[in-house]
Amino acid sequence: MVVLSRTAKLDHFSDLIKTCKPTSLFAGIPVVDLSSPDAKHRIVRACEEHGMFKVINHGVPLDFMTTLEAQALKFFNLPQSQKDKAAPADPFGYRSKRIGPNGDVGWIEYILLSTNLDIISHKSLPIFKENPEIFRDAVEDYITAVKNMTFEVLEMVADGLGIDQKNVLSKLLKDEKSDSCFRLNYYPPCPELHALSGRSLIGFGEHTDPQIISVLKSNNTSGLQISLKDGTWVTVAPDQTAFFINVGDCLQVMTNGRFKSVKHRVLADTQSSRVSMIYFGGPPLSEKIAPLPSLMAEGEESLYKEFTWSEFKKSANRSRLADNRLGPFEKSAAVMLSNSQF
Repeated sequence: MVVLSRTAKLDHFSDLIKTCKPTSLFAGIPVVDLSSPDAKHRIVRACEEHGMFKVINHGVPLDFMTTLEAQALKFFNLPQSQKDKAAPADPFGYRSKRIGPNGDVGWIEYILLSTNLDIISHKSLPIFKENPEIFRDAVEDYITAVKNMTFEVLEMVADGLGIDQKNVLSKLLKDEKSDSCFRLNYYPPCPELHALSGRSLIGFGEHTDPQIISVLKSNNTSGLQISLKDGTWVTVAPDQTAFFINVGDCLQVMTNGRFKSVKHRVLADTQSSRVSMIYFGGPPLSEKIAPLPSLMAEGEESLYKEFTWSEFKKSANRSRLADNRLGPFEKSAAVMLSNSQF
């Protein structure tokens, strides 16, 4: 498959090559110390201004992070024939190059798993055939710790927004029917990038995350970029001991646009592989997504039509990565103009 053809000519992959202006590492990503008394206010400001922030002193044991990363690399470094036994993703399992069902591709391999541990156990058998329990234990330890940290962050969000019901967001992820998932990404190095003369190879194309929140951990290889409010793309400095948290489309709707779902992408590196692990926190499929009443000023109208997570997920799955997935659910410009007074 494409992502493993290290010596192939790049002109075979013209759909992945883009002209991207060189960017320096962006120093403006807010850093939130979860042990700090003002963490909840810093989180809210970060969600309003950037749709993303970095979390330190998060409480997730470092050995959980390094163990799972090692297990992931062990799999991705296997011969292609062995990895193919875990493919195709349906949607869970292994996939290479293809992202979603609508023609998007990237310089990437990934494993997509449900956060339902029974499904994880089933899917781990072909992924780590010799010692599936090692992979299961690594995923279970990591996801459990990251979930608990995410619940804490969402409760800080509610508190920072002045909502009395502190679990109004976290309860959606704690629900046993929560439609959350977990993805392990591997972006192989591409030495041939030197021949691109300023152009870049897309690892994962620009997009927003449709869920409520996403929690990313990566190794120390750069490549992640976000789009600022003015449309400028900037590179996020990696930090393998921290987490990067993104506002998702659903949280943008639930705050009636106060928080912005951040557009982001990943570019391939010439010499080093990038490994990232992402927990996508989603609500139950039947959950109705609409602005939280406690955040609405008197007379303020919703910017969005109400929808269930299932409806939005189906709509998102019919779109391309770069599409505005919230577009079909946005109300008229007149409503936005009316709300501008608030």
